[in-house]
Amino acid sequence: MKFILGKKLGMSQVYGENGNVIPVTVVEVEPNTVVQIKGRDKDGYEAIQIGYGTRKAKNIKSAQKGHFKDLGSFAVLKEFRFDSKGKKSRGEEQESIDSANLTVGQKIDVTIFTPGDSVKVTGTTKGRGFQGVVKRHGFHGMPASHGAHSVLRHAGSIGQRFPQHTLKGMRMAGRMGTNKLTTRGLKIVTVDLENNLLAIKGAVPGNKGGLLMIQSQG
Repeated sequence: MKFILGKKLGMSQVYGENGNVIPVTVVEVEPNTVVQIKGRDKDGYEAIQIGYGTRKAKNIKSAQKGHFKDLGSFAVLKEFRFDSKGKKSRGEEQESIDSANLTVGQKIDVTIFTPGDSVKVTGTTKGRGFQGVVKRHGFHGMPASHGAHSVLRHAGSIGQRFPQHTLKGMRMAGRMGTNKLTTRGLKIVTVDLENNLLAIKGAVPGNKGGLLMIQSQG
């Protein structure tokens, strides 16, 4: 399994072999560092912990300094999980951690990917603030004529006479966005080794500058 952390720079477009325009998301991928390899015997699950980015040493807690050792001052730590039992998740065969063939302190960069690779990208969606039910949940709203007044984008009834309380899970207005989202079935279009950039076909979750987890699929 191939995986790496990167930063979303924004969208652009490239031209294919036939001259057709391909919309792509450009991701900046600085070299990642393997910080820890977790095993089932000691940690209860299998995962590889990756460090990405840098921050000032004064902002790192003493416990983190001991964990990082001499590997660097990382801004972000993320884990990529494995399963040696070969279980399937969302129809995908889970690989053993031994197949990664990585060691603590090893660097991971864009060279692990090649154009045409299928990947899934996980990020945090854009925050939309407090939104009503029409935008947040796709409600159709109330009738716009025949005496309707000031209720066009209202939610309508949120319950019944009995039981005399609002049921859990009722879709209502509230904060929208800033959720973890994974987009699957994306393709690597180009790999820029000189500038540490990946061009991924289509859109990926999140704002410009947002952290992305890129993982091979299939």
